[in-house]
Amino acid sequence: MQDAEVEEGDRIRVRKDTDSGTAVYEGVFMPTASKNIVLKLDSGYNIGIRPQNVEIKLVSRAGVLREHGAVEAPEAQRTGHLPKLSILSTGGTIASKVDYRTGAVSPQFTTADILEAIPELGQIATITGKVVYSILSENMRAAYWQRLAAEVYAEIQNGADGIIVTHGTDTMGYTAAALAFMVQTPVPIVLVGSQRSSDRPSSDASMNAICAAKVATSDIAEVVVVMHGSTSDDFCFIHRGTKVRKMHTSARTAFRSINDEPIGRVRYSTSDVATVQIEAIPASYVRRGERELVLRDALEARCALIKFFPGEDPGVLEYFVGHGYKGLVVEGTGLGHVSAEWIPGIRSAVERGIPVVMTSQCLYGTICDRVYDTGRDLLTAGIIEAEDMLPETALVKLMWVLGQTQDMASVRQKMQENIAGEIKGRRMP
Repeated sequence: MQDAEVEEGDRIRVRKDTDSGTAVYEGVFMPTASKNIVLKLDSGYNIGIRPQNVEIKLVSRAGVLREHGAVEAPEAQRTGHLPKLSILSTGGTIASKVDYRTGAVSPQFTTADILEAIPELGQIATITGKVVYSILSENMRAAYWQRLAAEVYAEIQNGADGIIVTHGTDTMGYTAAALAFMVQTPVPIVLVGSQRSSDRPSSDASMNAICAAKVATSDIAEVVVVMHGSTSDDFCFIHRGTKVRKMHTSARTAFRSINDEPIGRVRYSTSDVATVQIEAIPASYVRRGERELVLRDALEARCALIKFFPGEDPGVLEYFVGHGYKGLVVEGTGLGHVSAEWIPGIRSAVERGIPVVMTSQCLYGTICDRVYDTGRDLLTAGIIEAEDMLPETALVKLMWVLGQTQDMASVRQKMQENIAGEIKGRRMP
């Protein structure tokens, strides 16, 4: 390959002579640990070609990688009459590729790489982008949410018609909830990821990103998550950011709305981006321009989510309180229960000014601690019922509420107030 003067990422044409004739392949020259020539074909699949009896021709050079920071799309992707979208990249699988030395996936793509990999985005909007972080999502933390919220706020202030945040799927629900509480937005804020990296044949990155761009130019002025809706490449769901959860480790259809319906879906087409359309919107939503842009990004990071299990030592409560935690969310059983042994510890925490919020491991349904004796005792001890909030949403909301106020009565009132669609007004069967 050195003799052919081509490099990884170049588009090349390989002519291969075999006993049965001559075959011609064209695609992107991929890195590989083998001695074969590996091409990514336009179909998205990779092919390995033995290097004997081949003729290699350079078709085009790989795009020059941008420096870390703000980037703009190539000239062909910037047309004045289209909406202006800002892509903020945080890493994750959608911004990752396979490290062919180890076989592992790592975040190595910049925003510019995403734009070059998915040129169809330029048909939907004028695209600019910025790398905020380049991390796998398990490394997210409250301080990173705050910086991301500030970046989103600045982009909207500067005239962006919509925001796309590329994010790892494992903790995307946490970040979506955090942005929903921190940023009151007049334009769409869309989080998108992929279950499989862009250089894998079964990658969902391109479809998800294109559907996300459609939503980011739509009338849905909320924080939402856009991901695959079926096992086929036919549509994506639009999930409210405070009601979405990753429900499968690896399936492309991992994301589901819990205790809520998706706001809608995006019908996808592989043949024409212009036919990708938002449809089937059964849910109410905040519309573009209905609210002013407001940033309330104060967070109290010293909050914990505790999962109760049978026989668990209630001393875990004292551990967190003793180590300076300012709020606790408990994932209880059923309607929101823990063992009777936990009640004194919960009462003690509340009396010391530590709010304790009760959620359910069941996920579906709502908390109701008025049915059984344990629940009534928990209410007497001072727990705050989280209604039908997801445990992780309740955790992020508690961080946000404690960033706004330390008054226990105000904390209780705000935790039970529907602020960003996290509490449904009616119960789903």
